[in-house]
Amino acid sequence: MAPPLPARPDMGAADAFVWHPLPTPRLAPVRRVSAVDIVLLKGVERQKQILLDNTLRFARGLPANNAMLWGARGMGKSSLVKAAHAAANAAAPGSLALIEIHREDIRTLPDLLNILREETRRCLVFCDDLSFEKEDADYKALKSVLDGGIEGRPANVLFYATSNRRHLMPRDMIENERSTAISPGESVEEKVSLSDRFGLWIGFHNCDQDTFFAMIEGYAATFGLPIGPEELHAAAVEWSVTRGGRSGRVAWQFIQDLAGRLGVGIAA
Repeated sequence: MAPPLPARPDMGAADAFVWHPLPTPRLAPVRRVSAVDIVLLKGVERQKQILLDNTLRFARGLPANNAMLWGARGMGKSSLVKAAHAAANAAAPGSLALIEIHREDIRTLPDLLNILREETRRCLVFCDDLSFEKEDADYKALKSVLDGGIEGRPANVLFYATSNRRHLMPRDMIENERSTAISPGESVEEKVSLSDRFGLWIGFHNCDQDTFFAMIEGYAATFGLPIGPEELHAAAVEWSVTRGGRSGRVAWQFIQDLAGRLGVGIAA
């Protein structure tokens, strides 16, 4: 009467997978990852080098740290994770599988790790836009999985996450603990200790205009857009003003619009 055991995944079927815990736990292969080349990520050179070095070490079988990429939205946090994975597999083909787990499925992370524990291939588990709200206890399960449980994180698994919040939780959630808890210091420590489970904290910040120009110039050169620098800059400034800010995401959206108006096809 017990349900059948989940089938062992074929980790050689693809270089990337998406974790689906229900109705039957499975890893769905992704044939083509939506990613940009790592050389196109501008304005984040230091962040890029730190994460790439960590990922390459892990792909080669050496010790590496879980990583939290936090900070300004649209500055390439998730793009960098996917680009680092692609770069690692380019350096050592087939060495690293990227597995995406959705935020709402974090509570099933222990089940995923139990499956991956039996595999020989190295796996990079990735959660995009990870954060927790009030009355959300999933962070406790994540804490023990990352560092502290008796089983520990499998040696062949690394966890990367991106978030707009440095400590993964809203400030008012932490401040509320300070004002209402019996032992405010202990309660706050318990809330923010999750981020301590990540050996690497990599911060991303809003870009200035020169960095924004470097982004769009890199895209324009890569895709061969027939436009001069002055006209490109003027159009980019107008676009950023209408969007109310500058970021890597805004730069990419601008290039997509510009390429369409110029009649040039580009690969997403």
